[in-house]
Amino acid sequence: MIRTIRLFALFFAFLLAAFGAHAAGEPLPADQAFRATARAIDDKTVEIRFQVADDYYLYRHRFRFEADGISFGEPALPPGKPKKDDAFGEVEIYRDELVFTLPVTAGQPPFTLNLTSQGCADMGICYPPQTHAVEVALASAGGGEGFLARALGRSKAPPAAASTSAPDAADEHDESGRIARLLAGGSTLATLASFFGFGLLLALTPCVFPMIPILSGIIVGHGHSISKGRAFSLSTLYVLGMAVTYAAAGVAAGLSGTLLSAALQNPWVLGGFALVFVALSLSMFGFYELQLPTALQSRLSDNANHQKGGSPAGVVAMGALSALIVGPCVAAPLAGALLYIAKTGNAVLGGVALFVMALGMGAPLIAVGVLARSTLPKPGPWMEGVKRAFGVALLATAVWLVAPVLPGIVSMLAWAGLLVVSAIYLHALDPLPPHASGWQRFWKGWGVLALIAGAALFLGALAGSRDPLQPLAVLRAQAATAPAAETRFQRVSSVEELDQILKTAKRPVMLDFYADWCISCKEMERFTFTDPAVARRLQGFQLIQADVTANNDADKALLKRFGLFGPPGIIFFDAAGAERKNLRIIGFQAAEVFAKALDAAR
Repeated sequence: MIRTIRLFALFFAFLLAAFGAHAAGEPLPADQAFRATARAIDDKTVEIRFQVADDYYLYRHRFRFEADGISFGEPALPPGKPKKDDAFGEVEIYRDELVFTLPVTAGQPPFTLNLTSQGCADMGICYPPQTHAVEVALASAGGGEGFLARALGRSKAPPAAASTSAPDAADEHDESGRIARLLAGGSTLATLASFFGFGLLLALTPCVFPMIPILSGIIVGHGHSISKGRAFSLSTLYVLGMAVTYAAAGVAAGLSGTLLSAALQNPWVLGGFALVFVALSLSMFGFYELQLPTALQSRLSDNANHQKGGSPAGVVAMGALSALIVGPCVAAPLAGALLYIAKTGNAVLGGVALFVMALGMGAPLIAVGVLARSTLPKPGPWMEGVKRAFGVALLATAVWLVAPVLPGIVSMLAWAGLLVVSAIYLHALDPLPPHASGWQRFWKGWGVLALIAGAALFLGALAGSRDPLQPLAVLRAQAATAPAAETRFQRVSSVEELDQILKTAKRPVMLDFYADWCISCKEMERFTFTDPAVARRLQGFQLIQADVTANNDADKALLKRFGLFGPPGIIFFDAAGAERKNLRIIGFQAAEVFAKALDAAR
């Protein structure tokens, strides 16, 4: 166990050392060392912001500003740090971040600002003067920002903004683009701390929830005799396996342009993984015990106390498989790291950031694993009840895994069967003894509720419902149901189809990237698109959807067209077919925030 953790520690140290060697070995390109953005505060004032990489600096006296038909006053530059320079003598320089305003004395936005600056690196290399072409345009109300943007400490977007000098960079309203720039321009420790925070926030999303019963089942499978230290060790190994796989798969995706996890979202892989959970759950119900062959147990009994539930290597493998199969959804931090890797080829820093983000996602899982052990009751009937509860949780995870690739009626019948069988185990159909305890009545009550819910799902499935959350909605004679997302969206299956739609569009266009296995996509359809305020605003758009469930060559081409690595992703276009890059949305977004993004896109 200690040897395994040491190997993971050496692996992480190697990544950090490799990054340090990479960073110290060769200078950054000028557009990465000095990143410039600009925004119009009003018609007569432009705010300019420079992000200066660590160990680099800008000269205060080397700024120049030009734009066709526009005149500027003196920039309001803050005092710099004094430096004795071999080339310019006594000068002032700026490090880290520089923000100042530039008055517009004649003309007004929109215009192209040619911003010239010059800087050097501490290693002794100086760059020639660099000119950044920055588009400054008065924008409409700021686009929507999600919880990850707020986690960065960024306020809501100002009323006007401009793109960076990089021709393919998205505006700073795009969360994934902003996070990619954070990787490129921020200090290493601050960046890694930010990604750990992103991981903690992502741990609260539905893509991570299925990992809780998996890890808890591993701990409970060892029985009451497992110590807190052993529970912590197994939980840590599970998270480390998840983190290493997440980082490796992320680096491969950034370099290749496609997510490995997307290729694994097919019936055979998901079905096989679900069968593993079914086998684990059946052992929780006492049908058999998972253990090593007798001959092998006797040979190894002198070295270890072998319990049910898996070896350290098996726990690591389970964590690795969980990272690939259970949590394939793309969120803004993951997209930002992949975008950074794809554009710079710096797989070391991108991989370390993803590794740290996965550790943040796994930190609550470690707490759950330790608590699962500490809350285990003493051996006896209670212990059997706990094991059966986790067996049900593992069966629910198996159903959840295969639900996206099963017909709707099969999925609903599976949920119905799970609830009905659970109700029977809770003695929903058994009469209570005359002097039943409060706990017996309590659990029987839950059993009756589970029985009713299972019966409702069963009847709803037979009546034609395919919504597990509203199984009896089809039985309402006068129900006024909103149209399904498939009837509102026009499907596109290739880049050529999309281009044809954009050429003939007469109003703004919204393109939604969707997949059956994408939990965040279904969250958007169920909770965001159906919101009345959002639905009213969507009527002003031509709605198209790219279903990339199959992950075939045409799907990959569509994703690659916009630099996306997987769903969910929403792209806006104006009536002329030009993309509104500053309004890209990656990951789930609540209805209230999404409505503001729609207002900005109109």
